[in-house]
Amino acid sequence: MNTKNMVELPGGTFRMGSDRFYPEERPVRETAVDGFRIDRHPVTVAEFRRFVKETGHVTWAEQAPRAEDYPDAEPDDLVPGSLVFKKSQGPVDLRDFHNWWSWTHGADWRHPEGPDSNVGGRELHPVTHVAYADAEAYAAWAGKSLPTEAEWEYAARGGLDQATYTWGEEFAPKGRMMANTWQGEFPWQNLLLDRYEGTSPVETYPPNGYGLFDMAGNVWEWTVDDFVQQGVHMCCAPSRDDGELFPRKVIKGGSHLCAPNYCLRYRPAARQAEAVDSTTCHIGLRCVIRAG
Repeated sequence: MNTKNMVELPGGTFRMGSDRFYPEERPVRETAVDGFRIDRHPVTVAEFRRFVKETGHVTWAEQAPRAEDYPDAEPDDLVPGSLVFKKSQGPVDLRDFHNWWSWTHGADWRHPEGPDSNVGGRELHPVTHVAYADAEAYAAWAGKSLPTEAEWEYAARGGLDQATYTWGEEFAPKGRMMANTWQGEFPWQNLLLDRYEGTSPVETYPPNGYGLFDMAGNVWEWTVDDFVQQGVHMCCAPSRDDGELFPRKVIKGGSHLCAPNYCLRYRPAARQAEAVDSTTCHIGLRCVIRAG
C-alpha cells in the first residue's frame, strides 16, 4: 500500500450540497465524515498501466458486451469499445447526446480516441474509459477504496464552506484558469483558455486548500454511492432507461467537457448519475484509505 501521494484529512462536519444550482444537489445538509487519506490527484495512465501489468486486468471496454445485457443493441455493436466525444461542426440540439457522443469500436484506456490512438505522452494524464468495476479492481489492488460521495465532496471543498468552486467564488481569479473545463459554446466551440482540448496532466492547475489537485474538471470520478433520485436530467453522458440491469453510481467533479451553457458541474456540490457499465473519455477515479 503506497500512501506517498496521498493527503491525510481529519474527520469533521461540513455543509454538503447546494441550493443554488441543480435540483439533485439539494438540500444543503450537515454531513460528518471520519478521517481518511485521499489521493492527491486522479489515478494516472502510468499508475493504471502498472496495475494492469501486474494483474492482467482486462477492462470493461476491452470486453465484448453480452447480447443478453443489451437486448436492443445491433449485433455489429456487440464488440469491445467505449464512448468517445466528437466535437460538432456548429451549434446543435443539446437535448440529443448523439450530436457529440460516439460509440467507438476499439476505444479503451490504451486507445482513448479509438483504435488508431494511444496514450503515448499521456502517462501523467488521468486514466479514462474505466467502468465502475475497473475502478474497484484498481482500488483493491492498491490496498485502497473508492470514496463515498461525502468523503469526496468534503475533500474537494478544501475547507471552504459552501464556496461555489473548490478554490472560491470567482471562476478565473485575475484571469487565471483554475481547472480543465470547457470554455465557449458546447459542443462545438472550445476557446482553449485553459490550453487543453481533452484531458490535461494531473497537477497542472493549482491545488485546493487541502493540497488536492484536479478536484474540478479534467475527469469525473467514481464514488461508491448509489444515485437514487429519479427524473433528474444528466448532462455529460448518454442517459438511458435500462431498468435495474445496471445500477447507477454518483460521479463527482465534472470534466474537461463541462461548459457553462450546458453543464456547470465543475463544482464540489455537483453530482451526476452514471451506470456502472459506462466507459467514456471523461471518467476516471481516485482512491481513499479510511482511518482504522
